[in-house]
Amino acid sequence: MTELLGIPPQVLFGQVMLGLINGSFYALLSLGLAVIFGMLNVINFAHGALYMVGAFVAWMMLNYLGIGYWPSLILAPLVVGALGVVLERTMLARLYHLDHLYGLLLTFGLALIIEGLFRNAYGVSGTPYPIPQALSGGQNLGFMFLPNYRAWVVVAAVIVCFGTWFLIERTRIGSYLRAAVENQELVRAFGVNVPLLMTLAYGGAVALAGFAGVMAAPIYQVSPLMGQDIIIKVFAIVVIGGLGSIFGSMVTGLGVGVIEGMTKVFYPEASSVVVFVLMAIVLLVRPHGLFGRPRT
Repeated sequence: MTELLGIPPQVLFGQVMLGLINGSFYALLSLGLAVIFGMLNVINFAHGALYMVGAFVAWMMLNYLGIGYWPSLILAPLVVGALGVVLERTMLARLYHLDHLYGLLLTFGLALIIEGLFRNAYGVSGTPYPIPQALSGGQNLGFMFLPNYRAWVVVAAVIVCFGTWFLIERTRIGSYLRAAVENQELVRAFGVNVPLLMTLAYGGAVALAGFAGVMAAPIYQVSPLMGQDIIIKVFAIVVIGGLGSIFGSMVTGLGVGVIEGMTKVFYPEASSVVVFVLMAIVLLVRPHGLFGRPRT
């Protein structure tokens, strides 16, 4: 059998694919975190819990209401986004003028409360969510077997990430958002409702987490702990890409997923810590991240 770098191609490409799938979730979650930090100046520790809520909303829609995967892909992020709007209006909006630490502590507490509620209701063991019929099966590429659903996850995540980047960087509402970060008073002078803009930014960013949760449900077990397992890595990815950098969070999320997959091939013992090693190196040589800008 032909080998690449001493590794059977099925194993090598299989891990690259697995890395891309994990990287897709990293990119979606780190993108939402970057939007919230860049626009609202809040370190949102509740992001992982809201990702879990998205998966559970899809699961509950299927099991209690008979609503399948495709409608849930739209409805569940809307539910999570609406929850985010309530949280932002009732709690986070009161902390914008305070130090980052207050927002971090508040969202950390919210994450514990949300996860605790689901843990009490559903326990800690995961529950399965079926792959939609249209995406079952896979393709034999000759050098590897590619499951259809996993290919869909990668393509959908890339489209959503670049769609969000385009919205923020290339549209009028995105320019208002970016201007509001620099000078809220000036933006208000043009008649723009800045508080509403901030609320929509937070709601949209957490809706991305809900979307990632629905996408993850058929791959991983739907569990109250699923957000807790991923959020620390996602924070490390945001630091590597550059705090608040939209483009950096997307590219770094996908890149770290692939690096993690390759590490599993060549040195599996380091696969769970490679992201933190990368973060430490980046902080030493470029403290504002690979794509971030130094803050003045």
